Amino acid sequence: MKKGVVTGIYICAEPGAPMESVEQVRAIRSRGLEADRYCTGKGSFNKKKGTGHRQVTLINTLFVDKSPFTLEQTRRNIGVSGLELMLLIGKRFTVDGVTLLGVKYCDPCDRPSNLCGIPGFADAFHDVGGLVATVIKGGIIRVGSVVTPPPRKRATPAQ
Repeated sequence: MKKGVVTGIYICAEPGAPMESVEQVRAIRSRGLEADRYCTGKGSFNKKKGTGHRQVTLINTLFVDKSPFTLEQTRRNIGVSGLELMLLIGKRFTVDGVTLLGVKYCDPCDRPSNLCGIPGFADAFHDVGGLVATVIKGGIIRVGSVVTPPPRKRATPAQ
């Protein structure tokens, strides 16, 4: 699998507040991105705990570039180029020294459309809404950080 690159990082402290672009952010183990609504448990999609609890959301910028929305308007935390994020569901991957676990597909809804005033978010991102991940090992994520998928398992020769 190819590596990807972080192209943008966005956080916001309160649900529905404008997303703030940052050059770097601290990922906190089992919580999310420092100062983000998901990390503090205030996020609109933090009602469930366990696998339903959001910590970090990622989106492939290829699909953002083909839409009428900006990366900020997607309300995802991290934009990634050069890597198919759906291949990371159920897998651990790294963003420089930070280890994340891809938990599930991030279903697109109409909340981003409602907040930015551009209709059609759910349709524009059907099947490409992004990835929900949890933080396994914390650290700093920066714009330009390399996203490294897990190594492929090599086929073992038959005995």
